[in-house]
Amino acid sequence: MTLSPELDERLREAAARMHRAEHVRRLRETTAQQIEDVRGTLEDLEFELVKEERDVARLEGGLSAVLARMLGNREERLERERAEAVVARERVDGHRARLAQLEADVAAAAAELAVLDPASREYAQLLAEKEQQLLRSGDPRARELADLGAALDRLSAELRECEEARQAGQGASEALGVVLRFLDSARNASTFDVFGGGLIADAYEHDKLTSADKAAWHAQRALDVFARELADTGIAARPVMPKVDTRWFVDAFFDNIISDVLKHQRIEKTRAEVKKLAQWVRDTEAYLKARHAQLLAERSQLLTRRKELLHPA
Repeated sequence: MTLSPELDERLREAAARMHRAEHVRRLRETTAQQIEDVRGTLEDLEFELVKEERDVARLEGGLSAVLARMLGNREERLERERAEAVVARERVDGHRARLAQLEADVAAAAAELAVLDPASREYAQLLAEKEQQLLRSGDPRARELADLGAALDRLSAELRECEEARQAGQGASEALGVVLRFLDSARNASTFDVFGGGLIADAYEHDKLTSADKAAWHAQRALDVFARELADTGIAARPVMPKVDTRWFVDAFFDNIISDVLKHQRIEKTRAEVKKLAQWVRDTEAYLKARHAQLLAERSQLLTRRKELLHPA
C-alpha cells in the first residue's frame, strides 16, 4: 500500500487534468481539419455565387439583356438566374456560419489547453514521487496495485470517451432523421405532382425542400461534433451532408411533366444519400455500444483483482 493517501488523490486529479488536455487537443486537431475542409468548400461556393450574380447582372442590363429581350425570353431567364443566385447565396451564408462556429470551437479549445497544459508535468513529478514511496514501502502488492490503479483510470477515461461519442451519435442520428422526414414529405408531394398535382403540390413540395435544406445545416453541425468525438476514440471520419440541388428551387418556376420527373429523381437520390449517412451513424453507434460493454467487462475484471489484493484470503 502507498504511504500517502494525499499523494494518491493529487495523482488522480493531475491524471484527470492531463487526460482532459489530451481530449481537448484531439478535438482541436479534428476541428482544425474540419475548418480546412469548410474553407475549401466555401471558396468554391463563393466563386459560384459571383458567377450567378454576374449572370443576373448581364440579364438586367447590357448585351445579354438586349438579346434576351429580342428572343422574348428575358423575364423567364432573369427569374431563373435570380433564383439560382438566391440559392448560391444561401449556401455561402450557411458555410460561413458553419466556419464561424468551428473557429469558435477551436478558440475555446485553445483557451482550455492553456490552462491544462501544465498537468502533464505535474503528473510526471507526482508519479515519480509515488514510485519512490512504493519502492520504499517494501510491500510486494504495492506495484501491482499501482498498475491496477493506472489501468482503471485509463478504462474510466475510455468509457467516458465512448459514452460521449455515443451521445454525439444520437444527436447526429436525430438531426438526420429530421432531414429525412422533410425529404419523405417532399417525395410524397413530388410523386403526386408528377401525376398532375398542380400548384398546391408544388408549393407544399417547395416548403418541405426548403425545410430539409435548413435542417441539413443543423445535421451537418451534429455530424461535425460526432466526428470530433469519434476521433477521441480512435475513429477517423469526415461525414458530409449531400449537396442540395439548386434546381429544386429553380424548377418551381418552370413546372411541367419533365421538370416534375427530374425533381422527383433528384429528391430520391438525395434521400438515398442521407439514408446511407444515417445508416453509417447507426452502425457506428452500434460499434460504440459494443466497445462500451467490452470496456465495462475489462473494468470489472480489474476491480475484482484489486479487491483480491486488498482483501486476501
